Amino acid sequence: MDMATTVNQRLEDLREVMRREHLAAFIIPSTDPHQSEYVADHWKGREFISGFNGSAGTAVVTMTSAALWTDSRYFLAAEEQLKGTEYQLMKLKIEGTPTIAEWIGKECGPGAEVAIDGSCSSASEVKELIADLRKQGGITLRTNFDPLTLIWKDRPAIPDNPVEIYPLEYAGEATHDKIARIRQALRERHADGMLMAALDDIAWTLNLRGSDVHCNPVFVSYLLIAPNEVTLYINKVKLSSEVEAYLKAKGVGVAPYEDVRKGLKDYFAYNILLDPNEVNYTLYKSVSREIVEEESPVKRMKTVKNEREIAGFRLAMLKDGIAMTKFLRNLEYRIKNLEKEPLTEMGCAEMLERFRSEQPLYRDISFDTIAAYQAHGAIVHYEPTPETDIPLKPEGFLLLDSGAQYLDGTTDITRTIPLGPLTEEQKHIYTLVLKGHIQIELCKFPSGASGTQLDVLARQALWREGLNYLHGTGHGVGTYLNVHEGPHQIRMEWKPAPLVAGMTVTDEPGIYLAGKFGVRIENTLLVTPYKETEFGKFLQFDSLTLCPIDKAPILTDLLTQEELDWLNAYHQRVFDTLSPHLNQEEADWLREACAPI
Repeated sequence: MDMATTVNQRLEDLREVMRREHLAAFIIPSTDPHQSEYVADHWKGREFISGFNGSAGTAVVTMTSAALWTDSRYFLAAEEQLKGTEYQLMKLKIEGTPTIAEWIGKECGPGAEVAIDGSCSSASEVKELIADLRKQGGITLRTNFDPLTLIWKDRPAIPDNPVEIYPLEYAGEATHDKIARIRQALRERHADGMLMAALDDIAWTLNLRGSDVHCNPVFVSYLLIAPNEVTLYINKVKLSSEVEAYLKAKGVGVAPYEDVRKGLKDYFAYNILLDPNEVNYTLYKSVSREIVEEESPVKRMKTVKNEREIAGFRLAMLKDGIAMTKFLRNLEYRIKNLEKEPLTEMGCAEMLERFRSEQPLYRDISFDTIAAYQAHGAIVHYEPTPETDIPLKPEGFLLLDSGAQYLDGTTDITRTIPLGPLTEEQKHIYTLVLKGHIQIELCKFPSGASGTQLDVLARQALWREGLNYLHGTGHGVGTYLNVHEGPHQIRMEWKPAPLVAGMTVTDEPGIYLAGKFGVRIENTLLVTPYKETEFGKFLQFDSLTLCPIDKAPILTDLLTQEELDWLNAYHQRVFDTLSPHLNQEEADWLREACAPI
C-alpha cells in the first residue's frame, strides 16, 4: 500500500472516531507537550495523519475535507508528499491563504464543535484559537480528547533513554548557580516559582543531556521550581544511580513524569510563572494559583554563552572545519572520478558524517543533512531519501547544509558547492547571496538592537533585483544542545529579542529557483563587543565557522572592495587556523581554496 492510500485510510479511521464524538473537525499540530521544534516519534501525530514529515505544520481534518498549513521552507516538499491524499496545501504568509479558524468556519459552519489535544498545544495558541473560532460563528473548541490514541495502533512509546551528566568543564556554570540566577530572575518578575517545560532549557539548567529526540541531546521531562524546592518530573528508569545521586546533591527532587499535573495542583506558593508559549494548555488550566504570564527567563540566560561555552564552540568549530576541509577535498576528487565510482546525494551526506565522526568528542549530527543537487536545492529543507536520492554530475550546484553535535559545542554550516560548469544565472545568484552573507558579517550595531533591524542587510542586494527568501536569516545555536535556539533571530518578521554579546547566531541568506537550483551560504557567528562611544556600546559579529566559501561562482565585479577584503581576510584566517591540523596534501588543497581573489 502506498503512502497516499495509507493516509487516506487513516483519515477515514479518524472520521469514524470524530463521528462518534460529534466533532466537526480535529486539529493536529506538529508539537509535543513541551512545544519542541523537533519531537520524539511518539508525538509525530501530524506526520502520521498526513504523511508530511517536515518539522513545522498543522493538519486539520473535517468530515469531508483535509488541509495542511506549513511555511515556505516546506512548500515544495509538502506538495510532493501530499500528492494523492485528500489534503490541500495551505501556504503560510502567502496572500490569500486562510487562517485555520477561517478555513474551519467555511468548512464546518457556525456552532460546530472542533477539537485539539490540549496537552500538545501551547496555552497561548489554544487561547488564540478559541477566540478566533468564536468569531467564526460561535465554533467551540474541545481540548481534552486525542483520537490518535484510538487509531494509531503501533504508536511508538514515549522514549526512556538514559540521561547523562554534562561535565562542568563544558557547561561552565554549576547547576546550583543557574538555579540561583533563575530564582533571582523570578523575584524580579514578582513570581514565587515557575514550571519549565522546554526540554533544552531543562537540560541546560540541570547540566544534563539525553537522546530522546533525534539530533537534539534532550530528555523528556518537566522542572518545577518552587520557593523551597526543585522537582524534576521524569520517568525514573532514565536515571542511573550516578545521575540520581547528582540530582540529590544539587537539591533536585525526582517524581514520575505523569505526576506533573498533581505537582501543579499541590503547588502551595502564591503565584507561579508560566510561559504561555512553552507550557501546554492542559497544564496551564490545571493551575489553581495566580499565573504570572511571561517569557521563561531561562531562554535568554541560555543564549548568552559563558567563557567556557565560547571556548567550547571555538574548539567544536575547529574540528568541524577540519572535517569539512577533508570532505570538500575528497568531494572534489570524487566528482572528477564519477565514471569509476558514482556518488549520490545520500552518499555525499554519509561521507561528510564519516569525516565528522573521526573528530574528538563527536556525538551525532545536529540535524539531518540537507544534500541537495541542482533542482533539489530549491526545496529549502530537502533531505535525500532512498526514493528521492539522485546521482551527482560534474556540473551545477550542490547545496550542503549540515551540522554536528560535539560534546563541547553544536555546529551548523551551509556551503553551495559548484561541481563543474555553471550558468551565468547561477553565478549571479550565488554572488548576490554571498553579498548578503558578508553584509551581516560586516555589520556593527548598538547593543540591544534586534536581529530584525539587521535583516535588511542580508536582503538589500537581492531585493534590488526583485529576489527574496521567506525563511529567517539567522537563529541561535545551543551548546551541545538544540541547533535552533531563541528567542533572538535575524529575520524579516518583528522579533524584539535583543542581540547581546555572548550570543551565537547563524547568517544564512539564500535564493531558491523552483525546478532549477538553490543557493545558501551559512556561517555560525558569535556576538562580540565592538567599541564604546558617547552613543553607547556597539557590537559586531565574529565568525565561529571555519571553512572556505567556494570562489569559483563569484562574479567579483558585483562585490564591493570592502566585501572582497572581508572574504580574503576570512579565508586567510580559515587557512591559518586549520592548516596546522591537516596533512601536507590537505593543507595544499586548503591553501588554494583560501587563496586571495
